[in-house]
Amino acid sequence: MLIYIVIISAVITRFIPHMPNLAPITALAIFSGAYLPKKQAVGITLAARFISDVFLGFFSWPLMAAVYASHLVGVLFGFWIKKNENHRWTKIFTSSLGVSLIFFLVTNFAFFYGTYDHNLTGIIAAYTNGLPFFRGTLLGDLGYTSVLFGSFEFVKWFLSQRSKFLIPNS
Repeated sequence: MLIYIVIISAVITRFIPHMPNLAPITALAIFSGAYLPKKQAVGITLAARFISDVFLGFFSWPLMAAVYASHLVGVLFGFWIKKNENHRWTKIFTSSLGVSLIFFLVTNFAFFYGTYDHNLTGIIAAYTNGLPFFRGTLLGDLGYTSVLFGSFEFVKWFLSQRSKFLIPNS
């Protein structure tokens, strides 16, 4: 139940005004992949993105396909975190950075393909013009990933220690 509360909270934050690309969906994808069964992780990630897009607006289908596919890469990174508990926080940090970079590369290539000239100048322009959005992606992914994993682990720890807080030592 706690996982779903964390997930719903992450989705709600997408509706709060924020800088471009500073959003919780990729962090949610990593988190879901790390804690939920495969089908649920994929379903929740796609549903969270789709439901919020219904309210916030859709865009061109090639770019949407790139965005959704990039979020699913986050789920794959979450599976990698779940697979082996060694160096868990290093994997979480690495996953967040990796997915941010993949999201930047994939979505800007999709934007280049539909908007810019199909030559070296066009691709350089697409990635150069995408750099301001990368800042938001990086900050959002690192921040939301830290908050999701950190708050979940804190609540788990707190609940395991609850008896120490509620019942004084005799």
